[in-house]
Amino acid sequence: MKKICFTGHRQINDFHYITRKLLELLEKLINQGAEDFYAGGAVGFDTLCALAVINLKHIHPQIKLHLVLPCSNTEQTDRWNDEQKETFNRIISSADSVEYTSEYYKDDCMRLRNARLVELSDCCICYYTGKYISGTGQTLRMAQKKGIEIYNIA
Repeated sequence: MKKICFTGHRQINDFHYITRKLLELLEKLINQGAEDFYAGGAVGFDTLCALAVINLKHIHPQIKLHLVLPCSNTEQTDRWNDEQKETFNRIISSADSVEYTSEYYKDDCMRLRNARLVELSDCCICYYTGKYISGTGQTLRMAQKKGIEIYNIA
C-alpha cells in the first residue's frame, strides 16, 4: 500500500494538461493500492492535488487526504485572496486529518512541513520545472535522500 505526498510550484504552466496527467497518475496508483495522500496546503500544485483527491474520493471511498500544514491556518493564508482562502477552507473541511508542524509561522516551518511530508510517504508526486532553490526542490532532495519513488508530471 503506497502513501503518497505531493509537492510542486505555486504557478502551474498548462493547467489543464497537468490536471489530466495528475488524474491519470492518481487513478493508476489508486488501482495499485495507494490509499493515503499527503498535501502541504500551499497555493498552486498542493491545492490542485488536494482537490483531485477530494474528487476521487467519490469514486474511491477508501482513499484519504491528509494535510500537513506548516503553521496556523490564519498565518498560512494571511496574504491569500478570498478565493484562495475559500478553497483552502473547503479542503480543510474535506480532509481526513490535519497536522501542523509549527504552532506559529517561523523561519523553518515550511522546511519542517516538507520533511514531514516525505517522512510519511513512500512515493512523491511533484510538479517540478527545475528551479533548484525552492520548497519544491528542497522536498524533492529530501525524497531522493530517503530513496522513495518520485513522479514528476511537469
